[in-house]
Amino acid sequence: MIDADIAIVGGGPGGYVCGIRAAQLGLKTVVIESDKLGGECLNYGCIPSKSLITVAKLFDKVKEAEKYGLRASGVSVDFAQMQKWKSEVVSRLVSGVEGLLRGYHATVVFGEASIASKNKLVVSTLKGIEEINFRNLVIATGTRTSSLPGLEFDGDLVIGSKEGLELKGAPNRLLIVGGGAIGLEFASMYQKLGSEITIVEIMDQLLPGTDPEVVRVVHRKLEGRGAKIYLKSKVSRISKKDSGAEVEIESPDGKLNVKVDRVLVSVGRKPRTEKMNLQGIGVQTDPRGYIVTNEKMQTNVPGIYAIGDVRGPPLLAHKASKEGIVAAECIAGLPSAADWKVIPDAVFCDPEVASAGLTEAKATEAGYKVKRSRFQFAALGRALSTGEPEGFVKVVSNEGDGLVLGVQIVGPEASNLISEVALAIEMGATVEDIALTVHPHPTLPEAIMEASESAAGHPIHQLRT
Repeated sequence: MIDADIAIVGGGPGGYVCGIRAAQLGLKTVVIESDKLGGECLNYGCIPSKSLITVAKLFDKVKEAEKYGLRASGVSVDFAQMQKWKSEVVSRLVSGVEGLLRGYHATVVFGEASIASKNKLVVSTLKGIEEINFRNLVIATGTRTSSLPGLEFDGDLVIGSKEGLELKGAPNRLLIVGGGAIGLEFASMYQKLGSEITIVEIMDQLLPGTDPEVVRVVHRKLEGRGAKIYLKSKVSRISKKDSGAEVEIESPDGKLNVKVDRVLVSVGRKPRTEKMNLQGIGVQTDPRGYIVTNEKMQTNVPGIYAIGDVRGPPLLAHKASKEGIVAAECIAGLPSAADWKVIPDAVFCDPEVASAGLTEAKATEAGYKVKRSRFQFAALGRALSTGEPEGFVKVVSNEGDGLVLGVQIVGPEASNLISEVALAIEMGATVEDIALTVHPHPTLPEAIMEASESAAGHPIHQLRT
């Protein structure tokens, strides 16, 4: 039996970060993980996918290198080596997480945990049953992939994102059900690796909820490279064949049949709480099953907290990590709370998409008198010199005082550019503040400065409108 000040169920980006911070604060900490430390993100999502996306992007660059004066022949993808490299990246990070937890003297238990009472966990390990008495419990169990009726995963023909990262070769014809962030990342990656891509999305645009102007750039790029995209559509039937499948799609233009080698389903996720006995201890959940908490990550049951994806959207690793810190600090008696203004988001499709704060539509709904300003990467020296001129930076500000309300970026390195904007919004910056900040030349962040200069009324590298 183990006694703990804080027991954390789930060792993903929320759970392990919570464990590190709790141990730093002197709490007797136990982290329980059913699979591998790092959770879905590190092992089966964020890190492996970005590793493969990097390889795909490099392969694509080499193939088009002649226009830059670089001649290369016989370039091919060794999938076995690519997968080996990806696994090495993941393994190194997992080992780092385990080293940090043990270095701060947190106890790590591997096994399936269930809540026996408001102060006790029962963990089924390879060695038997372990009981953990806790004074505080943090639920960080995350989410699992959702499936669709008639499109159940079989691990071969119909796969999810986890299997999509383990393929031994690029499918000749890949159909992706779901045009959200995960679906588009896989579409861009496998398109570069040689797959013919078909995307079926039930909503009226890709990346539902994202600024339509931003989405159009990605949509055009995918179609320009040969992808077939069906919006306001759904898969109604799949017939398995000896070599792949025939898929029936219901679209606004009627039914059509598409022959594919594999179907990757990416239609959302659902909370992983089935073994937590939440009803038995009275923890409140919302209609979709996500755990309800306050800004301190506390549930309605004293001493029980929840963090990360199991709390609900947005399902983002960096949000989970910050929530883990908040929970640990609150349990330690510090005056901590989730009081951030924005949670930046990034999608690693081609071109990349990133956002922080309000979109133009959301800002208008909130009652602001909105001013929108854009700067095209096609007018930026660094973007042109790297051969990536697609996309733009869009700054949404309040017309009266110039307060930055939100920024949307579609283009090269959008994921790396958005952090400057998140800091600006957290600090209450105006467009004049960003415009007056000297940005080094030639760099991609200059696009944020240029868009802000335009918003402030004195654009330099574009005409005043």
